[in-house]
Amino acid sequence: MEDWRQDRIGAAERGENPTVLVQLTSGFAVIGDTQFLPGYCLLLASPRVNHLTDLPLNRRCAFLREMSLLGEAIEAVCRPRGLQRVNYEILGNTDAYLQAHVFPRYDWEPVEYVGTTVFRYPPNKWSDARYQLSEETHGPLRAELTDALRRLVGAQRVEET
Repeated sequence: MEDWRQDRIGAAERGENPTVLVQLTSGFAVIGDTQFLPGYCLLLASPRVNHLTDLPLNRRCAFLREMSLLGEAIEAVCRPRGLQRVNYEILGNTDAYLQAHVFPRYDWEPVEYVGTTVFRYPPNKWSDARYQLSEETHGPLRAELTDALRRLVGAQRVEET
């Protein structure tokens, strides 16, 4: 595939999506393309479905559980503002596949954005070259998130047995 962004889930399934942190039961945990809020990640459902309700109940529960584990990994690594200050959003307005956005929120954010969805940030925040994912800038963060998520998933599997 010329540009993995055209089919993020297919690229992840083929091992060609460079943002993948961990393959989980319900899909792929990936680090966000933009990191103006360091630690922004997503959970992409695999196999691809359009809506959460397209999944049978057991797969739906797995997706939501793994979304929460991704949030817990972000909390552990990024230490966002306050206790448990991570935002979870399942949208589907732009991309026609199930994805959960998991955003750490920080004390240093402008006050006009703290009490609202991250998607209220202006478009230039999302496209600013300073915040675009790069191995040089975000490699250590990516590695820490991957390690934390693997530990949490492993611990969760032990609890289930």
